Amino acid sequence: MNDIETPKCPHCGAEMIKWETPVNSTWSATFQWVCFNDECPYFIRGWDWMMKSQNVKASYRFRMDPESGGTGPLPVWSYDALKNKIIE
Repeated sequence: MNDIETPKCPHCGAEMIKWETPVNSTWSATFQWVCFNDECPYFIRGWDWMMKSQNVKASYRFRMDPESGGTGPLPVWSYDALKNKIIE
């Protein structure tokens, strides 16, 4: 997967968005693909899962590393959390 191809979220089908990788991250890519669809079932289910399993008010968004193709959750604490790092 290169940065020209825009992947779709496997949970909702929305186009994923480039998100700036934090400076002190262990990810080597300069950005991650993230699903910022607030209606994504992965994100919506995450609120209940995190409260039941961790007793915290948080969720996660689906993330993919463009270099490795690895996927996983990107923890968030609100609907707007981390949106300030979206790359236009």
